[in-house]
Amino acid sequence: MNVKIDTKEKFIVFAPLTGELTANMTEELINMLLSYLQKDIPHIVLNMSVVSNIDQKSCEMIANVQQEFYEKNCSFVICELQKDVEMRLDEMELLELLNVTPTQSEAWDIVQMEEIERELLGDED
Repeated sequence: MNVKIDTKEKFIVFAPLTGELTANMTEELINMLLSYLQKDIPHIVLNMSVVSNIDQKSCEMIANVQQEFYEKNCSFVICELQKDVEMRLDEMELLELLNVTPTQSEAWDIVQMEEIERELLGDED
């Protein structure tokens, strides 16, 4: 699967370069994403700006992987959803469960705020 990967100081931006995400492609993407849980920078921004069509299984897989990241105290933010993809997620009642922002810049802000929150909560232990 063609994916652009951009490494920032506190997170990694993954941007699929295909207009359609199928379950097989999403499984490949998720395997890439999960490998970052073992790395120094485990926080992910998934930029979906190019994806205009997504199947139901892919939606479920993305929601599950986001939950897995949060269970491991890592950020996972989705940004720049196309209208059809957003509608599909909303119809499946997944949109409200996902951490979604309109722009990549706002996704970066969320990751950084969550990092600060983790640091503050870690100090309370």
